[in-house]
Amino acid sequence: MLRATIILSALSLSFAVNSDLPTNYEYFTSDGIISGLSADQPYFLLNGKNMTIYSGAIHYFRIPRAYWRDRLRKLRAAGFNTVETYIAWNLHEYQSGVFDFGGGGSEMEDFLYLEEFLKTAQEEDLFAIVRSGPFICAEFEFGGFPSFILRDGDSLVVRKSNELYMNYVSRWFNVLMPVLAKHQFTKGGPIIMFQVENEYALTGYADHAYLSSLRQLMLDNGIVELLVTSDNPWKGVIGTDKDYFFMTGNFDSDPQKNLDDLNALQPGRPVMVMEYWSGLFDYWSKDHQTKSVQTFQSVYESILAYPASVNMYMFIGGTSFGFLNGAENFAFDGWNTDFLPMTNSYDYGAPLAENGDYTDKYWATRKLLAKYNPIKTKLPDPPALANRSLYEFVKMEKQISYGVLLAEASSYRTHNPVSMEKMDINGGSGQSYGYVVYRKRGLNLAKNSYLEIDGRISDTVMVLINGKRVSPILESKADLDGFGTWRTLNSYLLLNSDEDLLNVELDLIVENWGRVNVGDSRQYKGIWQGDIKINNQVVTDWIMYALEFKKSWTNSLKYWEDIPAAKNNSSPILYKGTLNIKGTPGDTYVYTEEWTKGIVMVNGFVLGRYAKMGPQQTLYLPGTLLKEGANDIMLFEQFTAADGVKFVVEPVYNNH
Repeated sequence: MLRATIILSALSLSFAVNSDLPTNYEYFTSDGIISGLSADQPYFLLNGKNMTIYSGAIHYFRIPRAYWRDRLRKLRAAGFNTVETYIAWNLHEYQSGVFDFGGGGSEMEDFLYLEEFLKTAQEEDLFAIVRSGPFICAEFEFGGFPSFILRDGDSLVVRKSNELYMNYVSRWFNVLMPVLAKHQFTKGGPIIMFQVENEYALTGYADHAYLSSLRQLMLDNGIVELLVTSDNPWKGVIGTDKDYFFMTGNFDSDPQKNLDDLNALQPGRPVMVMEYWSGLFDYWSKDHQTKSVQTFQSVYESILAYPASVNMYMFIGGTSFGFLNGAENFAFDGWNTDFLPMTNSYDYGAPLAENGDYTDKYWATRKLLAKYNPIKTKLPDPPALANRSLYEFVKMEKQISYGVLLAEASSYRTHNPVSMEKMDINGGSGQSYGYVVYRKRGLNLAKNSYLEIDGRISDTVMVLINGKRVSPILESKADLDGFGTWRTLNSYLLLNSDEDLLNVELDLIVENWGRVNVGDSRQYKGIWQGDIKINNQVVTDWIMYALEFKKSWTNSLKYWEDIPAAKNNSSPILYKGTLNIKGTPGDTYVYTEEWTKGIVMVNGFVLGRYAKMGPQQTLYLPGTLLKEGANDIMLFEQFTAADGVKFVVEPVYNNH
């Protein structure tokens, strides 16, 4: 018998009511831990006691580490007994064979203390569901896959029993699973359930040998808790193997039918919703999405009353910082045909807003959980909210020209254009994020020369001749229908209409807007679907440059210059201003609607993208990314710049 050895000091909260009740862990483990979560009867048993799972999703990698305890305590205060999280493979293995579980040198190192997150959840009296992938979707970059696996080309097929793919997965699981195994419930930790893969039925592969291989990797690395899959109930059993996995369902409407379908698919076992969608996410160029509290509450109550266990996706959405937003390709063809990228804000319209504020959905949830949970345990009071800071306008004072930036970037020579992933940089892992530049020197352009790019751009391109942009500005959502975007098959551009140009330098600057989070293996970024031609003649022998905007690189940049009175917007420019803060920094929002298209960096950290087309016009800036004193605020503007940036205390959504 394993005695529960739980650190309860963090649970010494000021309980306004129910102080005589047991904590969650006291209720389930006061007599020691005998067994984990069982689904072998019509209801869950945890350690031999009847349990209904009331869970909420919090992605540790979308929440600043300093705020984990606050968000988890708010989850528990609402009446939840469990937290659910995905594991982001692409963050933890940020280069091939190089891992970061906190403080390991990656751009996101402070978000990756996975064991600390799990321990904090336990200290806050929560059990944990871990959805460890390897594929997670999550509207996250490449569905959580690291981009370096793309270097194996079309021979690699994700989410199948493909040898190349499984070699990567095996290496990853052999590192990840021993970390997680230490925190299982039957070992004294919080994890009561592991999900294998995610919505696998959507692939149509029905490769049960693949699912079995994932299961075996987990078992071989000491995983003993309940293994589950999750799919839309109407997909049936093609995404699972009922001999090995407990099935859960994902939906946000028609709860009675979906729950009945789940019940029929595995009679005599519990019914659980792994994803009840509390809201919706946003796409660049589309309207801001909302779901009313009435609709949310009605479906959620129907699930609770069924009765069923349920994980709310999301409890708090948070932020896809940096370049980590996902995308969709509704054509599902791997050729960027119907590409649609998501915003950095993953607010999701969840019970907790992106910044941690309570919403009407929070209070509705709290009331419903108090009504339906038959097991009464000690709950903390909802924590007080932190005030946000309205900082003064920051004027841009310095700049670095595009040419200087390129001189500091990693470069790669190639006969034919290749995707950014195929560049031989970053220890053989290629380029994952940012911008890739294709440069051709010494071109002679006769009057009325045409540029042609075969296939589709992944994802948008700017064209410069001798450092001056000759392609259109990308400002409104209508501009996505013009030259140089994923919407155009075989792009054409008139380069010069007035005169012959001799010995010129041609630059094609391609932005990666985020890899598709549900799709096939061809998530390459850059120009890779065909040739680059001028006047129908193939152009070869290119120099490629990687503008990745890694923190160490950005903070080491020199050659800053004063901004001229008449700003030159003929090429992209990196701007810098200073935000001076007295005292402890607070959360705020960077307002970008007066700018056009680019990225915001704070003290070198890429906060996220901005695009005037909307709908997102503000970037959430946690106070944890700021410091007392001088803070660098940088914007890499691709087109037309404003004089500086404003700060606001509420998010802004607009379309242009």
